[in-house]
Amino acid sequence: IAQGPGEKRDLDERVRTFLEKRQGAWRDLNIPASDGKILYDLIIKNSYKKALEIGTSTGYSTIFIAWALSKTGGKVITIEIDRERYRQALANFKEAGLSEYIDARLADAHDLVKELPGPFDFVFCDADKEWYKNYFVDIYPKLEEGGCYTAHNVSTRSRGMEGTREFHDFIKSLPSMKTTVDESGGGISISYKR
Repeated sequence: IAQGPGEKRDLDERVRTFLEKRQGAWRDLNIPASDGKILYDLIIKNSYKKALEIGTSTGYSTIFIAWALSKTGGKVITIEIDRERYRQALANFKEAGLSEYIDARLADAHDLVKELPGPFDFVFCDADKEWYKNYFVDIYPKLEEGGCYTAHNVSTRSRGMEGTREFHDFIKSLPSMKTTVDESGGGISISYKR
């Protein structure tokens, strides 16, 4: 989806205004703004175009991902199981002006992640923590070389949340994945496929 410089500026302004207006109003298991910035920067830096988000909630993280993808020419598939949160997310995407960069699906990620054909070059996982490892195992063959798999609520400092610890230990043990954790916000593991 090509945009002229004027359209890009207008979209940036619209997204910034939307985010500023809603600052401090995000509930429902959304990430902190600093983590949204990390996701945005990863996509821009690596020019990712084929993104997947597991766990939309009301769409705060999706907005950062889609905003970055609006600059790289990409699109994100995002999955949410809760109908109310999904409806709120759709309204947020529309208000932020990013709907065309988002394929939002109301579904059970346990099933849909297995069915999605891929390939993906960027993944953000922020859903049911005890299923983190399963999501990764299902996505791994569809993740392109040089692609990035990120997961929220991962910590190296504490024992971490149940499920995220098992996932983190597993992904760190894989020679094909180079993993770091950014703990400046809610804790994001960042893993590149070699």
